[in-house]
Amino acid sequence: MRTGNILWPTDFSDTASSALRYAIEMANLYQGGIRILNVVGQPLGVENYMILSITPEELAKDMEDTAASKMHELLAQLNTNLKIETVIRRGDAINEILSEANSGVIGMVVIASHKRTGLSHFLHDSVAEAIANKADCPVLVVK
Repeated sequence: MRTGNILWPTDFSDTASSALRYAIEMANLYQGGIRILNVVGQPLGVENYMILSITPEELAKDMEDTAASKMHELLAQLNTNLKIETVIRRGDAINEILSEANSGVIGMVVIASHKRTGLSHFLHDSVAEAIANKADCPVLVVK
């Protein structure tokens, strides 16, 4: 493994949280830190045809604020001496996670799989699968 931080992408789901203990274990093993990444999707819409009374930018800002609040709650629950960084990005989850993973400062990605099968797997992009196939660093997929 290259030296560097362990990247743990999270959508704050229980599934993603199950991978956190592996990220902590890997960070301890390789004497690195953990970079926690949450990607907020970019709201789509044409302002002239919106039903909501707020703009997509205001909605995105609210989503980022909610993610930051969840990140603070998560950090308050962690009991570790590891160096922990948090990052909130806006955009496509796969692209943003890959950008972070391939930035040169990440030694390993620890990501949870939502274990979709059948039609659900066909209709939704598998973020964990895409990261495992396209990341330059090792990827641990936790089921």
